[in-house]
Amino acid sequence: MIRKKVLCSSLILFALLLSKLYSTPHNKASSGDKIVEPKLVVVPVRHGDDEKKEKSNSFESYMNSLTFAEDSLPMDRPLVESKLRKFFNRFSFKKTGSYDMHKKAETYLPMIAKILKSHGIPEDFKYIPLVESGLSKAVVSSKGAGGYWQFMPATARLYGLKVNGTVDDRKDLVKSTHAAARYLKYLYAQFGNWTLVAAAYNVGDGSLRGSIRRQKKDDYFALKLNTETGSYVYKLVSMKEIIEHPQKHGYSRYANKESETLDKEPNML
Repeated sequence: MIRKKVLCSSLILFALLLSKLYSTPHNKASSGDKIVEPKLVVVPVRHGDDEKKEKSNSFESYMNSLTFAEDSLPMDRPLVESKLRKFFNRFSFKKTGSYDMHKKAETYLPMIAKILKSHGIPEDFKYIPLVESGLSKAVVSSKGAGGYWQFMPATARLYGLKVNGTVDDRKDLVKSTHAAARYLKYLYAQFGNWTLVAAAYNVGDGSLRGSIRRQKKDDYFALKLNTETGSYVYKLVSMKEIIEHPQKHGYSRYANKESETLDKEPNML
């Protein structure tokens, strides 16, 4: 009888132990284990509007960095920015440039810049021959201006160049660049501002003085000038940027010459 009671007690005890064992959660870590919770990684999503805003801010910063003869351009004026955009688009290498033009710039602009510097003329004026003649000595305008710098015969003679039936120093890049530097120096003495000097080179000093007197303004960007002169500085700045930063304007200096469409007009601007 006693044995039966002991056996019965043992079975009950064993059943209790089994019950406690299976009632304990199996996924509970021991006190010595550390539970590392997974981290949620949030990947920022860039929306199309954000990308457009970044590009717009980048372009605005680029436009604000533009200068002519080391002077900043008044980009706070809407008309200035819109005209620059127009000429960047019009004169980009995608449309009007060529392998030939860029190679001419690489070959001749350093020499032109060196001569201008010797006369105290800002380097940005080296782009005048590109705008005026496409760096071609053969270009002659309908009014008779000729050579790299498009001098009129009388002005050329005034600044030391020979122009007659047998000799035309306007076609000599070195001689005509020295003459142009002397003329630009004279214009600066008249106007005291390099942007106005560029305008005067295009329209003539007498004509520009008349516009300044009539309008009572001596700010190129505020003056109402003829279409060509009113666009002249914008052309120079655009050409400067296209030559110095060709990749920004769709031109690769390693482009295949045969694949480029060359301008047929001698004066592309």
